[in-house]
Amino acid sequence: MSDWILHVDLDQFIAAVEVGRRPELRGRPVVVGGSGDPTQRRQVVATASYEAREFGVRSGMPLRAAVRRCPDAVFLPSDPSAYEAASARVMDTLRRFPVVVEVYGWDEAFLGARTEDPEGLAAAVRRAVTAATGLSCSVGIGDSKQRAKLATGFAKPAGIYRLTEDNWMAVMADRPTEALWGIGAKTARKLAAAGLLTVGQLARADAGELAERFGPTMGPWYRQLALGGADTQVTGAPWVARSRSRETTFPQDLTERSEVDEQLAVLARELTRDVVADGRRVARVAVKVRFSSFFTRTRIVTLPAPTSAVGDVERAALALLDRFEIIRPVRLLGVRVEFEPVISHAG
Repeated sequence: MSDWILHVDLDQFIAAVEVGRRPELRGRPVVVGGSGDPTQRRQVVATASYEAREFGVRSGMPLRAAVRRCPDAVFLPSDPSAYEAASARVMDTLRRFPVVVEVYGWDEAFLGARTEDPEGLAAAVRRAVTAATGLSCSVGIGDSKQRAKLATGFAKPAGIYRLTEDNWMAVMADRPTEALWGIGAKTARKLAAAGLLTVGQLARADAGELAERFGPTMGPWYRQLALGGADTQVTGAPWVARSRSRETTFPQDLTERSEVDEQLAVLARELTRDVVADGRRVARVAVKVRFSSFFTRTRIVTLPAPTSAVGDVERAALALLDRFEIIRPVRLLGVRVEFEPVISHAG
């Protein structure tokens, strides 16, 4: 028996939940986001069905742009409670298998399994999820989380793919570094500036030179990702959020500082009340401002002591706002709070 990691990723999850509630939409382009009204300003796509993606509709795109690309699409409002319920049913289904389930979000999870037939297990998982929820999933098989996660991309939609040390370089060496899980566009540009354009080049790079250029932690870590990652630990411990945020994109840009202060205070108060209701205390506060030019900055502060007082968080947010040079209209405001760590007591 061998140890394997399976990555289960639900196909077009949000759109699939909506189609499950409205079977008459099956096969049609479906776009979910905001209020579902593409005539309203500043509404963005949360997800699009595969049929809509064929027209170039993508997550994060303004609904107005989506309707121009796919005028025959069905636009639906986002319904987070429905997606949470569907996700819970999927995770409960996965826990019926003799595996360790590490929930990684609404629509994905890692499974730690000991088996001689990982493809057989993956196929059984796919059948069980569909039978229990009506949803389709893809399964990546790997010997590390990095490889299992990336394998799922090759499996989509509704397939199974194995990516291990044996075929890693054959599959990944010529792909751009941004194809790695954990390397985004900004980091990829930095790596490119160092002459490291592909996964293979990064894997062959000297660890010492990487440490000197990118830091003693990040440099060698980038190389480890290019080699397939070293994280092989799947934990079934309940996921505990470390932060929570709330932000608003305004229908009309805010031009008066008093308006900005007022809206930020509302966000801070509402967010803190939600956090306190969950029994958490706030240790750090961050404020995000996006101007009409789309230039976006974030400032963060550590509080003198963790707090559950709404006024403390509001004052911290407003103090952070003073660190911005607000000379342009404000398009978006956001507040993020980071929680005091949860300490578990054994025994």
